[in-house]
Amino acid sequence: MMLRGKKVILGVCGSIAVYKAAYLTRLLIKEGAEVQVILTSSASSFIGPLTFSTLTGKPVYDSLVKNEAGEWNNHVEMALWADLLLIAPASANTLCKMAQGACDNLLTAVYLSAKCPVMVAPAMDLDMYRHPATKANLEKLKSYGTIVIDAEYGFLASGLEGEGRLAEPEHITEVVKNYFQHSNKLHGRKVVVTAGPTYEPLDPVRFIGNHSTGKMGYEIAHQLDQLGASVTLISGPTSLKVPSDSIQFVKVQKAEEMYNAVMEHVSTADAVILSAAVADYTPKEVAAQKIKKKEGGLSIDLVKTKDIAAAVGAGKKSGQVVVGFALETENELDNAFAKLESKNLDFIVLNSLNDQGAGFGHDTNKVTFIDRNNKVQTFELKSKKEVASDIISELVKHLERKKEETTSIH
Repeated sequence: MMLRGKKVILGVCGSIAVYKAAYLTRLLIKEGAEVQVILTSSASSFIGPLTFSTLTGKPVYDSLVKNEAGEWNNHVEMALWADLLLIAPASANTLCKMAQGACDNLLTAVYLSAKCPVMVAPAMDLDMYRHPATKANLEKLKSYGTIVIDAEYGFLASGLEGEGRLAEPEHITEVVKNYFQHSNKLHGRKVVVTAGPTYEPLDPVRFIGNHSTGKMGYEIAHQLDQLGASVTLISGPTSLKVPSDSIQFVKVQKAEEMYNAVMEHVSTADAVILSAAVADYTPKEVAAQKIKKKEGGLSIDLVKTKDIAAAVGAGKKSGQVVVGFALETENELDNAFAKLESKNLDFIVLNSLNDQGAGFGHDTNKVTFIDRNNKVQTFELKSKKEVASDIISELVKHLERKKEETTSIH
């Protein structure tokens, strides 16, 4: 019961997905949380308060005014009571009100009074979810520190199929559990994350690169930021947006630039997560003008780039955790073990291009963790969000272990 003693306000908005909110309530209570439900007026059209009051053993609130005598439901007291405000499903209308600071019902009044963390799980049809206005509202909420549990892909009430489906109650519950499990341990911790590819220029037009999209590193940085860590994201060229304004973002292009950026920030970091796909070789000389096609072949001299993982591992300070990544196509475990040892990493995340749905460009990944005690953990194919959560859980274990070791020494 990982949520024992936690007080959660569950805001429920008008959506066909409200039936999932009932199951979500049950899961939160099963984990030990005390749940107080607030319904919007449109939510009451889909589901009655009796369902939630039966599940929670508490009255369900749906209005600022309590009764005809003029008594009111004190939104300030409710907001101060809660350890978490979770709105699921969150409609486009409520998201807009939250982003703009509009306050015309009990739920938005509680939101504007909340001192606790806020999470929203959007649910709507795919065109509404994709609309620039909705996306802008979600980005604005993220900039306020709101944790957004992204809608998922699936069949929708309209009969269409796509993004907009409320995240499954089990997934939402897992996000809540992970937040409370890790937030205290990661709050204020400084973490450097590298992401994306590097581009090694041949001439002003061409470069040597790879297929990395940066999705894994960006998701790790996003979740660390949500858990209160102080995150520096050092990224090669990608099409991704920085997950939050609170993340310190360093944009680089070449392997040498990434090396320099990591070396600049590593000394003050509690942890370094090296998920970028950095080029091992770079052209010895870069042509000043575009290389023209000629008869015959073209030879390019390549030189090794600086080994970022080896440099970080060699200079690792007491209590610092260094996480590496290995993308392999053959002898996966042997190569990962060798890299773990030679780079002085604390644990390594191995994935293989031989596994369907893993590697570059996918929204999923299949990974294996290997640590310095030769402990091997193999996971099934998961979304990169779930993989990021697993990586952070492992990171927390290593940080806590090193903290205990440092304390025992002193």
